[in-house]
Amino acid sequence: MQFNHYGVEAALLAAGLVNLPAPFTPVTLKPLLDAHHVVASHLTRPQVAAVEAWSERLAPCFGPQALAARCRAVNALLAAGCTSPHISLHDGHPHMHYDAPDADAAARIQARTAGGLAYVVCGSGPDRLGRCRRCDLAFVDTSRNGRRAYCTVRCANNAAVARHRDRNRL
Repeated sequence: MQFNHYGVEAALLAAGLVNLPAPFTPVTLKPLLDAHHVVASHLTRPQVAAVEAWSERLAPCFGPQALAARCRAVNALLAAGCTSPHISLHDGHPHMHYDAPDADAAARIQARTAGGLAYVVCGSGPDRLGRCRRCDLAFVDTSRNGRRAYCTVRCANNAAVARHRDRNRL
């Protein structure tokens, strides 16, 4: 999988937003935005509220579902969060932007995450937007074979230990 601004990295940001406990605050949101290279990570309270509401719209895109349902959910996000794509040269190198040049930080996050989910669905496979079998956290399956079932190795190990203990109780 390729990691880029509007690809898997943006989908990972979407999963992080879905998993962030509410209520969002500027303090709790900033580390997540920094970790995913969001330049404008200092958000106002109204922008934080908009991002929290957006995370609720992102949530249904993760987990097992029919392809048509997933595409409808991502298309609704694209319609709500993106403007006309354009090539930007703001850093001297041409690259795509899905938000308006004058968009605020919340609108940029919306466009970036909607574009990232679309990128993963179309480029890597719709089943790569998963939910952990153990704890139900959202994740983006970046594994080579695309068969990940747990959000972290820790969750996978804990589930394996639980299965082992269940088998040995008999």
